Amino acid sequence: MTTALPLKETLAAREAQVYRTFDHLHTHPETSWNEWETTRYLAERMRALGLRVTTFDDCTGLVAEWGEGKPVVGLRTDIDALWQEVDGVWRANHSCGHDAHMTIVLEAVETLIASGYQPQGTVKILFQPAEEKGEGALKLVEKGVVDDIDFLYGVHLRPIQEMAAGEAGPAIYNGAAMFMTGEITGVSAHGARPHLGVNAIEVAGAILNGLGQVHTNPMVPATVKMTMLQAGGDSYNIIPDKARFALDLRAQTNHAMEELTARVRQVIDGAAAMFGADISVTTGSQMVAAEVDEEARRLMEQAIVDVLGAEHLRPAPVSPGAEDFHFYTVQRPHIKATMLALGCDLTPGLHHPHMRFDRTALLAGAEILARVVVRTFAHLHGEQST
Repeated sequence: MTTALPLKETLAAREAQVYRTFDHLHTHPETSWNEWETTRYLAERMRALGLRVTTFDDCTGLVAEWGEGKPVVGLRTDIDALWQEVDGVWRANHSCGHDAHMTIVLEAVETLIASGYQPQGTVKILFQPAEEKGEGALKLVEKGVVDDIDFLYGVHLRPIQEMAAGEAGPAIYNGAAMFMTGEITGVSAHGARPHLGVNAIEVAGAILNGLGQVHTNPMVPATVKMTMLQAGGDSYNIIPDKARFALDLRAQTNHAMEELTARVRQVIDGAAAMFGADISVTTGSQMVAAEVDEEARRLMEQAIVDVLGAEHLRPAPVSPGAEDFHFYTVQRPHIKATMLALGCDLTPGLHHPHMRFDRTALLAGAEILARVVVRTFAHLHGEQST
């Protein structure tokens, strides 16, 4: 039997510190791969707790470890901000909640330590850079820092359209996303003699029309749309031979994304063959869909009930938004993982330059993550957690 821990009381006593942590992180945003000061601040906080800290010479982010040996339970937070226009000024801005996620993970660890908890194994905390570029999780996988993790938990604030303050879900079923860019090469000609040219705009139009005929399983959401098209110049009597385009692909499952990608490539190849054009396509950033482990999901569900009560447990939201957290489980299938979906009355929406949320959710989120760590170690050692 795991000794009961005064997590709620400890958090209540630390409430002012929780808000100070958030205020600092919120007012010091840094964009993807530029989070050097954020990394320094987080490393200092972790070292002050006596944790072992690993930073990297070639990139931002860090890993902190507490305890020894197996099993290993991980907590992950993203640390980067968006680059966007806020009141007419372009700047780094925490409008996706990463400042909140960092605060919640920091305070979950500090609360466990302040409560006297000793893990029967290792707690590994991943402060991951570059989530907004979809590259940070893959970088940490490449560095091998997740290879020994058995269970991994993350957190993401949810918009009010999904969940209200005081509510939470035990997983987030994010979809897969992919960007493609293409360059069309046709043949330039005089506008009076179009039969002598290959109009790159007409080729792009054929691609656009073809995308509208792409049909996948209607039971699994999937969509593709052209989001950028550039062609032609200032001389309007020239048949343009060059065009550039971009595509945004979304699918709710990884299998559906594979099918969608294959269909899109068929459309592009067909347009090239029909017009006799050359089309080069490059796959850009991509995110995989969620692969949620049911064991981790159940443990998170129990932690939510511990903190908020069964009446405030909500179903795991299904979101078309992407999240690179899921690369951990796709790249390392032995990791059992899920993300806490945290309700917080978030408005007007994620990525809005003036995103706001109920900050008391920071306390609930920190306690939930602290309790899921305790529950997971107890589960792995065949104990009951309280």
